[in-house]
Amino acid sequence: MLSLSYFWIFLLLMISGAPVVFALLIAPVLGLTLNGEADFTAVILARLYNGIDSFPLMAVPFFILAGELMNQGGITRAIVAFSQSAIGHVRGGLAQVNIVSSILFAGLSGSAVADTSALGKMLVPAMAEAGYSKRFAAAITAASSVIGPIIPPSGIMILYAFIMNVSVGGLFAAGLVPGLLIAGGLMLVTHRLAVVRRYPVAGKRATWGETYHSFRVTALPLLTPVIMLGGIVLGIFTPTEAAAVAALYALILGLGVKRTLTPGGLPSIFRSVAQQSGIVLLLVGAAVSFAWMISASGMAATMAATLTGLSDNVLVLLFLVNLFLLVVGMFLDAGPAILILGPVLGPIFVGLGVDPLHFAIVMCVNVTVGLATPPMGLVLFVASALSGEKVDGIAREMLPFLAVEIGVIFLITYFPALALTLPRMLGY
Repeated sequence: MLSLSYFWIFLLLMISGAPVVFALLIAPVLGLTLNGEADFTAVILARLYNGIDSFPLMAVPFFILAGELMNQGGITRAIVAFSQSAIGHVRGGLAQVNIVSSILFAGLSGSAVADTSALGKMLVPAMAEAGYSKRFAAAITAASSVIGPIIPPSGIMILYAFIMNVSVGGLFAAGLVPGLLIAGGLMLVTHRLAVVRRYPVAGKRATWGETYHSFRVTALPLLTPVIMLGGIVLGIFTPTEAAAVAALYALILGLGVKRTLTPGGLPSIFRSVAQQSGIVLLLVGAAVSFAWMISASGMAATMAATLTGLSDNVLVLLFLVNLFLLVVGMFLDAGPAILILGPVLGPIFVGLGVDPLHFAIVMCVNVTVGLATPPMGLVLFVASALSGEKVDGIAREMLPFLAVEIGVIFLITYFPALALTLPRMLGY
């Protein structure tokens, strides 16, 4: 059994502010070297390469490419316009438009950061001009952006499925209802705040003709998740191939149908996607190496024994692990949290009789909400940069929205049918 010194080195590096990927790689190698077990570093390097050399992981760069093509092709503006024609006439309409746009954008990007950045650039200034405080505009943008990685497609779910050998299609299907529950809860809270604070009406009710026109502009892009999920469920293509189809579909829409992209603009898009993909894949490889260290050192078994020693009631343990994940989400990004903790926690709860797909969706939703929790929630910093408001102010404004999102986490934890009915109907 290997020494546990690597874990303390990892924690020290994280506390010192080192990038996660370097902490994941340096800690095992340094720990093994200090304990005279340097021969095992070759295994670390092999695991790093094998963690990246995976066909299912090719879905990640393809999904990033599809989202980037859609965003650069002006689809974001069309989605906002359609949302405003549908719901912009109610009190607090622009805030509701923000949430509805996040639902629609989720099916294209699968990324909370992309959602916050793309929609925030448009809606935060528009909301501020309409009479909302910038703090509230940033808060609702950040809060609704967590819908992105929950409603399929989802990069986080692909990572979990890869690490834990869970069906990507099943996990995608399991995310739809929780994502819509969060959206519905955010809309109810927003409506209440809009009435109490007398937020403005965005504009007059759109005519059926105006709504139809805005829908027609967005109809083809919004078919993207339908094509992907339909193809996966019907067995036409694998999740990885579905991601490639989504990217090709986005390219055809941008270049040939809507003509909002030009061949000359593609190289910069491809460079950006390559950089983003390289970061994600290197992180995956580092996390696979670190997960091997956790297993080989016996730490996973120790954590399992400690956790099961707290209670023999699986409902109590699920409550405790949700609290643990919420705390982890305050400091660790969703991707690293999945990659580091998935191999530790997943087998424990599966061994206790929890459905693998159920625990997968609970963990994915939990760490996704962590993206919007202080002090280190990534979308908080993006919203802060876009609005010019301080992170702590945005976080305070977000408290009612975070309460909704945490409530949904516990709903799907204790009522598994909410998440599992749809994938069961689809045969997963």
